[in-house]
Amino acid sequence: MTDKVQPLESLSKKPEEPKIVVNLRRIKRKIMVMSGKGGVGKSTVAANLAAGLALRGYKVGLLDCDIHGPTIPTIFGLESQRLEVNEEGILPVSVLPNLSMMSVGFLLGDKDSPVIWRGPAKMGAIKQFLEDVSWGILDFLIIDLPPGTGDEPLSVAQLIPNCDGSVLVTTPQDVALISVRKSIKFSEKLDVPIIGLVDNMHGLICPHCGKPIEVFGTGGVEKASKDFNIPILARLPIEPKVAEMEDKGTVIQGLLDHSTEWQKNFEAVITAVEKTLGEE
Repeated sequence: MTDKVQPLESLSKKPEEPKIVVNLRRIKRKIMVMSGKGGVGKSTVAANLAAGLALRGYKVGLLDCDIHGPTIPTIFGLESQRLEVNEEGILPVSVLPNLSMMSVGFLLGDKDSPVIWRGPAKMGAIKQFLEDVSWGILDFLIIDLPPGTGDEPLSVAQLIPNCDGSVLVTTPQDVALISVRKSIKFSEKLDVPIIGLVDNMHGLICPHCGKPIEVFGTGGVEKASKDFNIPILARLPIEPKVAEMEDKGTVIQGLLDHSTEWQKNFEAVITAVEKTLGEE
């Protein structure tokens, strides 16, 4: 009988905390970037937000949770990068000394390979990105979510129960606004504070005269803002140069140059997220 009695010192030991809890405690602010539908520029906003915060001196991680359509590696020109592992876990890919990222895109042998996974597999991958990746101490973790309110956003909300905020990206188009209103309700139901709306593709800057052309109309984003009492963080025009920078992987250089109206207006989004550090 005596060999089954636990030593007193083992009884006094505290149970080990799950690694995901330890990892997340080292991150001051976890911010989700969401959209109700695809094609509104959500990953563009997430990438520029992470890079913009890093350029302001913060330690930033960028987690690409768009399992089926990972574009973050392409936006930064890092499609050919592969992951490394050490005793601390999986090492995120470094973009700047204070900016690192993780994406399922780094795991694909061929960039044209589809990821054909059901919900449980996707949740498992996201959990591993949060648990097994050695993020270190971060000021911000920016989480780029796929469109809608399905598996991936729900997984992140469950795995990070104290998520610090969401940035919702939409376009002035009625179809996009119908969907983003669902994302607003999603954030509210899961107690994720909404930092604000980003009105992307707000008119086309004419390359000849420099005047804006309202391609998708106006007024819808303002109505959603008023209906839900959520601020509009920025109105970002369509500019071909921004798409060109993403195709070439020169987003960081573009932010440094402030060479487009889009990037000048985007500073307000970076500032709004930066302010969450001062909130209790």
